[in-house]
Amino acid sequence: MCIFAAMPQQIYYPFKKLNFSNDNCFLTGQSLGSRDEKIQVFPQWLIDRYNLAGRPFKMLDESMATYQDIKMPCSAHIKEKFIEPLESEIAKAFSTGYDAVKELDDLKLFQWAGKLLYGIIFNEIQSGIRLQHRQGEEFNISQSIIHKFSNLHLMLQGINLPLFFEGFKPYSIFLFKADSDIEGFYYRDEINTLTFSLRINDFGLVICLQDNGANKLYHQEIEKEIGGKELHPIQFEEFCARVFYSAYLFNRLPEYNVLEVGDDIFLEAMPLRGMSSKPLFDDWMAKTYGQVLENFWKPWGFLLFEIIKNPEKPMSFLFDSDGKLINGRSIELPS
Repeated sequence: MCIFAAMPQQIYYPFKKLNFSNDNCFLTGQSLGSRDEKIQVFPQWLIDRYNLAGRPFKMLDESMATYQDIKMPCSAHIKEKFIEPLESEIAKAFSTGYDAVKELDDLKLFQWAGKLLYGIIFNEIQSGIRLQHRQGEEFNISQSIIHKFSNLHLMLQGINLPLFFEGFKPYSIFLFKADSDIEGFYYRDEINTLTFSLRINDFGLVICLQDNGANKLYHQEIEKEIGGKELHPIQFEEFCARVFYSAYLFNRLPEYNVLEVGDDIFLEAMPLRGMSSKPLFDDWMAKTYGQVLENFWKPWGFLLFEIIKNPEKPMSFLFDSDGKLINGRSIELPS
């Protein structure tokens, strides 16, 4: 569990009582005057720009929603004062492209992506609560997952509260130029590892939302090689597969102290190594990575047996057999 010191009263902890009612603002917990006080989880500007309104979105229980359907309760005050300015800044940069996104404060990117992913989590939990209640059961969720989700929600309150990360960043962010279909929208998430990827316009973005920068260090050599280069979509998806897999291999559950100093709230990260001498990441297994990569490469039809034909060197469009970076513009594949 998190260690809380001099807990400031204004912080909202929905996971303490599993409060996921539509009667309370998702960010502050305050009671709402109407159930119409909601925000789109996928913001309206994104839905309009990429014609997502009726596009199907698969939930964890295999049910289908649409991007337009996925909402969460939010007070009009929080929406107007904090959410809309954040959305406006992100929308402007995303519409402009890579160079503008690169200039964004990475904390804003974290808050934006975290809010979106938390919105999906919120809807998944609501769905799970309804389902188990219909079956006459108490809602059950693992303590480690609650721990992760609760910390993410805590950090998101930096959107509306003076909350600061003391000497660390709780996330890893990777941003690349991507030679992509300008009208395409390619989104993926893994809520158990709190990992998010998005490829739109001329850029690709991958974020691990709660690893204290561990995945950034894990992939630093590859990022150094490919940073600033324009990637072919299959190259970006390959990098995504690497990050999603390493996020799965990450075996720590970050812990934080919460300290109140005057009106300010400071989050302090406990050392990831803790009392364990075990490496932060479990061993990389070529076959498992190949299965992840096969999923990311579905648009191009590559199968697992092709990808790991040589288990020592799985197929790659990022690096050639000599380990040299492949020029994305030289790659020709069926669209």
